[in-house]
Amino acid sequence: MIRVAVSFAVLVLLATSAAAQQQPMNMPGGKSMPGMDMSETHSAAPYHPGLGDLMMAYVQPRHTKLGLAGAAGNWALATYELHELRETFDDIGKLVPKHGNLMIVPAIGATVTPPMAALDKAIEAKDTAAFTKAYAGLTDACNACHQSADHPMIVIKVPDVAGTAFPDQDFGAK
Repeated sequence: MIRVAVSFAVLVLLATSAAAQQQPMNMPGGKSMPGMDMSETHSAAPYHPGLGDLMMAYVQPRHTKLGLAGAAGNWALATYELHELRETFDDIGKLVPKHGNLMIVPAIGATVTPPMAALDKAIEAKDTAAFTKAYAGLTDACNACHQSADHPMIVIKVPDVAGTAFPDQDFGAK
């Protein structure tokens, strides 16, 4: 019994000592997290993502979600994702005007703009067959752009639900 009490006292002392050594983290709203100084987590250097970062972080998920929404016949979500994809391409053209010898804005205009216009029409008509064809055209356009950017190893495909990167979203919800 004494051994248990001593062990418990030692654990309490160790926990109290560890808590006292931790510095609070400064968070918005005055909250803090022990052991982390936020002044050490901010960089003074601006972040300038490369084209590959922007494609992986913004374009590829929008392309995937657009395809899954259209395949599920969720036209409202497909409309939203197509709009977001367009905005993302516009932003990329401003952030990365040139990649190697490739001028980004003209490349976007020549490759993905026409199939996105076809997607607009298919979504508005709620035409699954036309959507499937236009989406395949968008996917082909992505791959053509990768070819012209000297990145033929980056091959995009029409997503399948079984392999979706968004297992936490119901694309059939309307």
